[in-house]
Amino acid sequence: MNHPIALVTGASRGLGRALAAGLAREGYDLILDARTAADLAAAATDLREHYLRRQDATVTAIPGDVTDPAHRAALLRAGQAAGRLDLLVNNAGTLGASPLPALADYPVAELRAAFEVNVIAPVALTQLMLPLLRASGGAVLNITSDAAVEAYAGWGGYGAAKAALEQASNVLAAEELGLRVWWADPGDLRTDMHQRAFPGQDISDRPRPEAVVPALTRLVTERLPSGRYRAAHLMPAVG
Repeated sequence: MNHPIALVTGASRGLGRALAAGLAREGYDLILDARTAADLAAAATDLREHYLRRQDATVTAIPGDVTDPAHRAALLRAGQAAGRLDLLVNNAGTLGASPLPALADYPVAELRAAFEVNVIAPVALTQLMLPLLRASGGAVLNITSDAAVEAYAGWGGYGAAKAALEQASNVLAAEELGLRVWWADPGDLRTDMHQRAFPGQDISDRPRPEAVVPALTRLVTERLPSGRYRAAHLMPAVG
C-alpha cells in the first residue's frame, strides 16, 4: 500500500519540526531537510520514536541548504526513490539582517540572500517536485507571514521576500489546477527566528509552534481550496 509522503524543509526545529510531527501523526511518511545535520538527525530520531503511527512508516533526513541546486536534486531523488510525493512544505527561511534595519540601511547583499532563501529556493524546489506532485494530485504549502501584507518598520527585507513568495504561490495556484497550493501565515511564534527579530526581548508570551499545527494540518486533511490562510482562522473550535 502506498502511504502519503510529505517533504518538509527547515524541519530540524521550530515550526518545521512541529509540523513534521503533526504530519507523522496523520500517517505521512516524511522526507526532511535542514542545514544542520546534527539537529536534523536529532529531529528525525525524535519523530521515529514518538510520532510515527505505523511500524512501517519512514523518516528520511537529508541535510543541506535549499539554496544549493545539488541539495535540491538530492531531495528530488529521495522523492523519486519513494515513488511518490503528496505534499511539499516550503518552510525553510531566513529572517535576513538582524537586528532589523530600516530599508534605507538594509545591506543589499543580505537582502539578496533573503530573497534567495525565501523566494528562489522554494520556487526552484517546487519546480523540481511538480512532476511527482502532479502524479499524486498533491499539494504545496508555503509558510509565509503577516509581514508579507502589513507594513512593519524594520521588516522590509523579510516582508518583501515573503510578499514575493505569496504572489508566486498565487500564480502557481492559478496554473496548477490539479494541485492544492496554500500559503499560510502561522502568526507570531516562539521560535529562534522570531527571537532574532527581537534580540534581548522576552518573547515567552508567543505561542509555541506546536500550537498552530492543528490549523496547518487541517489544510492538508480537509484539502481546503487553494489560497492564503491564517492559522488563527483555521484553528478548531473550542467547546
